[in-house]
Amino acid sequence: VTGATDGIGKSYAEELARRGFSMMLISRSQEKLDDVAKSLESAYNVETKTIAVDYSQNDIYPKIEKGLAGLEIGVLVNNVGISYTYPEFFLHIPDLENFITTMINVNITSVCQLAFFHCRAKGVILNISSASGMFPLPLLTIYSSTKVFVDFFSRGLQAEYKCKGIIIQSVLPFFVATKMTKIRKPTLDKPTPERYVAAELTTVGLQDQTNGYFPHAVMGWVINVLAPIKLVLYLGLRLNKAQRGGYLRRRKLR
Repeated sequence: VTGATDGIGKSYAEELARRGFSMMLISRSQEKLDDVAKSLESAYNVETKTIAVDYSQNDIYPKIEKGLAGLEIGVLVNNVGISYTYPEFFLHIPDLENFITTMINVNITSVCQLAFFHCRAKGVILNISSASGMFPLPLLTIYSSTKVFVDFFSRGLQAEYKCKGIIIQSVLPFFVATKMTKIRKPTLDKPTPERYVAAELTTVGLQDQTNGYFPHAVMGWVINVLAPIKLVLYLGLRLNKAQRGGYLRRRKLR
């Protein structure tokens, strides 16, 4: 599981450990990895290993390959990802050139590189995209675009490797109550990561592309079938402009 120390990634690690899987946890902070590993070992009596790497860098993959050597990986959860600090117009993004490189490395390169390691054997790959990849999302344009890549990449690979017994699933959640989304109070349509992951895993092997959770599937159907794309773009721009304004006002007050 990549991005295994917080949010959806941590919940995948916990749910898979509960089902008896030994866990390889990959994330940036060794201290957080050690905490999650000890928690899984204590709660579920499973073996854990960790690899600490910064996915914004391109030179990490030999270290990951060495750490995975000799292990039989049955399930890969490509979860690591980053978004914007706040919605912003493309040319106004601070340190834009570095921002672009970092987001591509974390959200795209990681998915391709880890899939390369896993496509040589049978098993399951869950690539965590986002509902933001189902339609353009103004002011989160780069993030949304990287998630389109994850979705298309996953579905294309599934067509290529399904005959070899590999299940590759594109997972497109709407909002989940995690640190990245900054949602603190879960609701029916914004579930806890634990609730989301438990629901999503029931779709593995049944759907190549999934929103993973019934209320999210309904939302996805409405947007795909009933909502004109111009309306989706208008509402996305309006919502993100409001969030941008609120963030900038709060930052100015500080």
